[in-house]
Amino acid sequence: MLKHVLDVVDLLDDPGVTGAAVVAYLDGVAGESGSATTRTVHGARGSTDFVQVRVPGARGRTAGGSAPTLGVVGRLGGVGARPEVTGFVSDGDGAAAAIAVAAKLLSMRARGDVLPGDVVITTHVCPHAPTRPHDPVPFMDSPVDMATMNAHEVTDEMDAVLSIDATKGNRIINHRGLALSPTVRQGWVLRVSDRLGALLEIVTGRPLVTYPVTTQDITPYGNGVYHLNSILQPATATAAPVVGLAIVAASAVPGCATGASHETDIADAARYAVEVAKEFGAGRLAFHDQAEFDQLVARYGPLTHLQTMGALPPADG
Repeated sequence: MLKHVLDVVDLLDDPGVTGAAVVAYLDGVAGESGSATTRTVHGARGSTDFVQVRVPGARGRTAGGSAPTLGVVGRLGGVGARPEVTGFVSDGDGAAAAIAVAAKLLSMRARGDVLPGDVVITTHVCPHAPTRPHDPVPFMDSPVDMATMNAHEVTDEMDAVLSIDATKGNRIINHRGLALSPTVRQGWVLRVSDRLGALLEIVTGRPLVTYPVTTQDITPYGNGVYHLNSILQPATATAAPVVGLAIVAASAVPGCATGASHETDIADAARYAVEVAKEFGAGRLAFHDQAEFDQLVARYGPLTHLQTMGALPPADG
């Protein structure tokens, strides 16, 4: 996996990188074309290239089977903040991890190791993204708004979503490596999945680290409240369970900082996503307890309003 990560980071650390370049790289790994696609989308502050990769499973929907589909989303504002800063930024870790996941799964498939279920990997590539102020350190912004990003990165066929994002610009998580969020579904913050946690311990060889998720974090961007970052924004755009895999640091690191990405941490995140894909497609891993979720909704009602912008507060006076 580290080889794929090194290749991908080198590819993304280019002021001229495009979605087409990423697709060409993945087609080369797969030994065929068609698995990866890209689309350029323009926003008020520039443009970005969305990349989507589909890796068919032996019993997945692409093959006419019923094995569940895992979505892997590489979340970020941009892989670069040029001309303000030069080079690959810390915020690009999510894209690097997602593309490395795609490269590994395509390579496995080409060799004959086919997973049971389909895996759909999405991210976007923008080497000239804007930045914005944020406490305690500056954030990367994006040329397009969050609703647009979700529309291109979250699909209806995803039965569960693993969202990978650099989550270093805070003083909440004081740990170098990876941290796992509780499962979020339709406005509910559920308990941390036992198997997802155990699997992270196996992949990293270290004790499980989780992090707190607030109600603010699972509401849509643009509603005027504080968000830790955008790692759980996919949860506002799907009925499927979503878990955030945060690539974290022991100190607060700006998303627009260069020289702040650790390739071994990115590789750990990518290897974890591959192992999750193996077990999820085979039906050996669940992101949440469906019966418990149904009981919560039946007893307390739906919380889907938290996936929306909600009602505006009354005007003063």
